[in-house]
Amino acid sequence: MAVLSGLKPEKVFGYFEELCKIPHGSGNTKEISDYLVAFAKERNLKVYQDEYNNVVIYKPASEGYEAAPVTILQGHCDMVAEKTPESSHDFEKDGLKLMIEGDYITADQTTLGGDDGIAVAYMMAILDDDTLKHPALECVITTDEEIGLLGAKDLDASVLQGKYMINLDSEEEGYLWISCAGGQTGISEIPLSFREVEGEVLEVVIDGLVGGHSGAEIDKNRANANKLMGRFLYELGQKTMFTLAELEGGTKDNAITRKCKAVLVLEEEDRKTAEEFAASYQENLRKEYSGTDDNITVNMVSQGTKTISALDMMSKEKTVFFLMNIPYGIEKMSGEIEGLVETSNNIGVLRIEEGFLVSSCGIRSSVGSAKQFVSEKIQYLTEFLGGEYTVVGDYPAWEYKKDSALRELMADVYRDLFGKEANVKAIHAGLECGLFYDKIPGLDCVSFGPSMQDIHTTEEKLSISSTARMWEYLVKVLESIKE
Repeated sequence: MAVLSGLKPEKVFGYFEELCKIPHGSGNTKEISDYLVAFAKERNLKVYQDEYNNVVIYKPASEGYEAAPVTILQGHCDMVAEKTPESSHDFEKDGLKLMIEGDYITADQTTLGGDDGIAVAYMMAILDDDTLKHPALECVITTDEEIGLLGAKDLDASVLQGKYMINLDSEEEGYLWISCAGGQTGISEIPLSFREVEGEVLEVVIDGLVGGHSGAEIDKNRANANKLMGRFLYELGQKTMFTLAELEGGTKDNAITRKCKAVLVLEEEDRKTAEEFAASYQENLRKEYSGTDDNITVNMVSQGTKTISALDMMSKEKTVFFLMNIPYGIEKMSGEIEGLVETSNNIGVLRIEEGFLVSSCGIRSSVGSAKQFVSEKIQYLTEFLGGEYTVVGDYPAWEYKKDSALRELMADVYRDLFGKEANVKAIHAGLECGLFYDKIPGLDCVSFGPSMQDIHTTEEKLSISSTARMWEYLVKVLESIKE
C-alpha cells in the first residue's frame, strides 16, 4: 500500500509518491522527464521535451477562461541527492523510502526532494483534473536546477506564450516571493605537491552541524564545516607541527557544509597536544555557535604510525591560507529591503584530489556587480596561490517589478482565503524566475509553496497540512485569473 494513501488532496500526494519512486537527482533526469511526457500523452495533452530533459505540458483554458492571460506554472524535477553515512541508498536506481512523522513527510536516511517534487505533483494534479477552472496553462518542468539552474538556462522560451508565471519552488507558507538573487558557482583548483612522511596519522572529523540551504539559511548564523576545518588547521599549527594528507567536506555548493574530514600526520609525541586542542576547539565552537549549531563535534582518532603521502609544507600552508581567507556567509545586507541578504558566499565543496585543492563556492547577490566582486575576490585568492578559477552556472537576479497585476491578485486571494495578509518579500535564494524574466519581456512572476524544513539535508520534511492549504490556494488563484 502507498505510504501516502489517504492523504488529501489525494491526487497531489499520490503523484508526489509516484515521483519519489523514480530516481531524479540532479544530472539524472531522463527517466522522470520521459515519465512526464508519457503522462501528458496519456491525457492527450500537448507536450514539449527538449534535449536537456525539460518538459512543457500545455492545457487549454477552461470554458469561460479563453480570454484570460496564458499562465505558466513552473518548478523543477531534479532533487539534491544526499544520504546519511549509514545509508546504502543508490540514487541512480533506488526510489525514496517515504515516511510520515506527524504532520510531515520525510524520507528514510535521504533527502526527500519536496524541493521541488511537490511543484511537479501540483502541476500533475491540475493537469489531471478537468473540473478545475483556470486560464490556458503552460506547465514548465525544468531540470538540474539544483546545480546551477541549468535546465531553465537552456530552455527555448519561444515555446511559451504565458505572460503570468507562478513559480512553485518556495518553502515557506504565507510568503509570496517577488524578487530573488542571481548566482554562480565559482570553482578553484590549486596545485599541490606531496612527499612521503612518517608519523602518527590522525583522522579529524568536524561534524554535527545543522547545515541547510546556502540561500535560505545563510542568514541564520550557521557554521560551515569547511571553514571550521580551515580554522582548526590554522590554530593547531600555532601549537604543533603537522602536515596534511587528506581533506574532504561537502558535496553541493548550495548546501552549507555539515561535515569535513582531514587526515593529519605529526610526531607521536605531539599527539596529546593535538587531542587536547581538538577538545578545547569543540568546546569553543559550541559556545560560539550556541543556539544555531549546539551539537558540533570535533573528533580525533589515531590510525597509528604509518608512512603515507602528504602535502609538503608549502602546499599545506597554501591550503590553510586559502581556507582562512575564502569568504563565507553574508557579505552585505540590502540597503533597500529591510532584512534581505544582498550578497553572500558559501564554500560548499572542498577536497584534495589528484594533486589539487578543489573547492566549489555558491555565490549569490541581487546586485550583479556585487556578485562579480565576490567572484573576483575568490579568483584573486586562487590565482595568488597559483591556482585556476572558473565560473559555471551563472544566472541573473529576478528584479523587483513595481507594477505587478499577478502579485496584487495573489495577495488579494490569500487575504480572502485565509483572512490575513501574505508576506510579500524578496528572497536571497536563487529561483528560476530570473532566467524566465530575462527571456520573456514583460513577464509577471510570483513564487510561493508549502512549508518545508531542512531542505537539501537528510532531515528534509514537507508539511502535509501546508501542502493541502497551498493546493487550495493555488486552485483559487488560477480560478481568479479571468481577465
